[in-house]
Amino acid sequence: MPEGAALAPMAGVTDASMRLLCAEMGCAWAVSEMLSAKGYLYSPESRAHQELLERFEGEGILGLQLFGSDPGMISEAAKRLEDRPFAFFDFNIGCPAHKIVGNGEGSALMRNPALVGKIVNAFSKAVQKPVTVKIRAGWDEAHINAVEIAKICEDNGACAITVHPRTREQFYSGKSDWSIIREVKQAVKIPVIGNGDVSSWADAKKMLSETGCDGIMVARAAQGNPWIFKEIACGMKGESYTPATVEDRVNMAIRHLDMHVKWRGEKYAVPEMRKHVAWYLQGTPMSGKLRARVNTMLTHEEVKNALYEYLNAYKERME
Repeated sequence: MPEGAALAPMAGVTDASMRLLCAEMGCAWAVSEMLSAKGYLYSPESRAHQELLERFEGEGILGLQLFGSDPGMISEAAKRLEDRPFAFFDFNIGCPAHKIVGNGEGSALMRNPALVGKIVNAFSKAVQKPVTVKIRAGWDEAHINAVEIAKICEDNGACAITVHPRTREQFYSGKSDWSIIREVKQAVKIPVIGNGDVSSWADAKKMLSETGCDGIMVARAAQGNPWIFKEIACGMKGESYTPATVEDRVNMAIRHLDMHVKWRGEKYAVPEMRKHVAWYLQGTPMSGKLRARVNTMLTHEEVKNALYEYLNAYKERME
């Protein structure tokens, strides 16, 4: 397994632009935003699907995540996608979104171990590339079955398991229970990646120590902070790490904006970048006013100028 932390898939967040920036900061590998197997089979050439399948040179190791609940559809979609430049496939049994769960997909599958086995078996047999699986702790506190699901995945051909130790009912609230990662690691022979509440090298080190997991995956802590991968990589190598300055953050936001506009076009990119700009400057002086301004802007030039103005105002304040 590559040294360093991985970037978790986050719908509407971890597109090619963000993944490239994270890779440049030391992200060891990443998983794409989730793609509906059924949706892809029905409209493979749609703009949304093609953009989701897009990857940039320099991203490094990337897996393609599929979701669904029909073994035949998932295996067929995987076959059609195997020639795409992805290193492996990942199957989503973790998404808690109401729309996904309502269709019996994502974390709803934690309630159907038999179907999980059928899907992973068909998926892994359909392709030559490795198949990994992302799971949750369980459906709710009364049904914690990550160990059972992990064993089923291993028995049916999964090459690795990523565990987010929150239940579906928790969504992303509360504290993740790392003991579940440890239990899964002790129960299976395939690599286990831990995911949940890692926002620094100290967290990553603690997770590795407490769970014995084989790798670390970072999700929300990477939003506006691709430097977390550099921090963790430095920690693993025993090297010193210097946190990003406010100027670093503004310059990264501008680079992200420029790259995203070039790829997606101004009409789509500017609204999509609003949340990223807020994340990059979260917690810095005067960032609230900047966020309010950017949320009303529609052009690349407006947002870029606002970021430069913010940086100049920040420097004046610090002098």
